[in-house]
Amino acid sequence: MRSIPNTLSGGAMTLARCWRLTRADGIVMGFTDHDRDLAFDGVTYAAGTGLEAADMQAELGFAITGGEASGALSSPGITEADIANGRYDGAQVDLFLVDWTMPANRVVLESGAIGEIRRMGKAFAAEIRSLTYQLDEERGRLYRLGCSADLGDAQCQIPLDHAAWRYDGVVATTDGRLSVGLTGTFVSGFFALGRLTFTGGANSGVAVEIRAQALSATGIVLTLWQPMGLPIQPGDGISLRAGCDKSLAMCRDRFANTLNFRGFPHMPRNDFVIFTVSDGTPGMDGGSFFR
Repeated sequence: MRSIPNTLSGGAMTLARCWRLTRADGIVMGFTDHDRDLAFDGVTYAAGTGLEAADMQAELGFAITGGEASGALSSPGITEADIANGRYDGAQVDLFLVDWTMPANRVVLESGAIGEIRRMGKAFAAEIRSLTYQLDEERGRLYRLGCSADLGDAQCQIPLDHAAWRYDGVVATTDGRLSVGLTGTFVSGFFALGRLTFTGGANSGVAVEIRAQALSATGIVLTLWQPMGLPIQPGDGISLRAGCDKSLAMCRDRFANTLNFRGFPHMPRNDFVIFTVSDGTPGMDGGSFFR
C-alpha cells in the first residue's frame, strides 16, 4: 500500500499530475495537466502541452501492466521526426501527484517506460509499461550458435573508432528515406549489419542499423532497416561502423577476434535433434563430430 504524505491530504482542488520523461540520450522533459508551469528537482513541467495520460493499471504478480499517454505532435519538444527516429523508445516515465501551491509536497504515483508509440494523423499515443517489462528481457549469456556480444562492446573488444572499422564522409545520393549512396571503393558487405550515425543534416545525432550494402556505379548503396524521420539530403554528414553477422567465420576472417567469440559454433542444430539413428550410421559413437 502506498503511503500518501499528510501534506497532500488537504483536498483535490490544489492537486495536479506531472510527468517526467527521461530519454536514453539523457534529455529530460516535463509535462503537467495544471494550467501553469510547475518546477521542482531542476525540471520545468510545461503546461498547455496537450499531453494526457490514463491512470496506470497495477495488479499482483509479474504481469506487465501500464497505461497510455497521448498528445499532439505539435506539443513543444515532441516532434514526429523524433518519434520516428526512436528518440523516445524505452524512455523512463515518472508520474507525480503534486500540490501546485507548494510543489515540494508531492509523491511518485507510478514509474514505467515508453513502449509502442502509435501515430494517428497529427497526434500520437504512447504505451507506458510498468517496470516489470524488464523481467522479459534477455539477461546473462545464452547458449546459441552465434556470438552473444555486440560488436565493439566490452566482451567483443573490437575498437570501432579505429580507422580500420569506420568511415566518415557525406551522402552522395539518396532516395530521402531508406537509401544512402556513397562514392569510393569499399569492401563488399563490410558495412552490412553495421551502424550509420548522421553527423550532419536534419537527422544529425540519429543512429540506425544498416540492413544491406550493394554496389553502385560510383561506390556503394546502403539500405537502412527503418526510414528516417526527416528527409536525408545529399551532403549530409555520416559516420559508418563495420558490421558483423555474429558468426565464428566472420569473427575469425574479418576481425581475427576468435579469442573473444561468445558463441557455441559446434552446438547441434535442430535437424540433429530430430535425426533418427539407424544401424551403420557413421560417426554416431558418442564422440565429438569435430575431432
